[in-house]
Amino acid sequence: MLKDILAISGQPGLYKLVSNTKNGIIVENLETKKRMPAYATAKVSALEDIAIYTEDGEDKPLGKVLISIREKENGGSAISQKAGNTELKKYFEEVMPEFDQERVYVSDIKKVIQWYNIIQKLEMLDILDKKDDETEEKTETEVKEEVKAEN
Repeated sequence: MLKDILAISGQPGLYKLVSNTKNGIIVENLETKKRMPAYATAKVSALEDIAIYTEDGEDKPLGKVLISIREKENGGSAISQKAGNTELKKYFEEVMPEFDQERVYVSDIKKVIQWYNIIQKLEMLDILDKKDDETEEKTETEVKEEVKAEN
């Protein structure tokens, strides 16, 4: 489930939540297994909450984009995020032709590809197929109230 995988602004890689603290959370890097604090001031996002802008205004959830990459690559790794900008945009167009080229920057494409490659390398692609029924049934207000209660 993508809700269990976190991206932290300014920090490379992907993380999982280990525990809550008074000032933030403790996270563990999925690759290195090193733990570190993520303070309340850090921008922490669950991959489930991230979406990619599209030209029709219907933002596409990151999970669906990652599934498209998996299908294109037959479960293998994607292009390197270090490829040239033109090559990255062309690759992303193949995966998601409807993405908004004015609002989705090359840096965003690099992050998506990097995240996919991490998940693929750790053999965690099956999480893309899992759904958390409980979370889907909660309203946005309920989720916000839970977050406030945790802090």
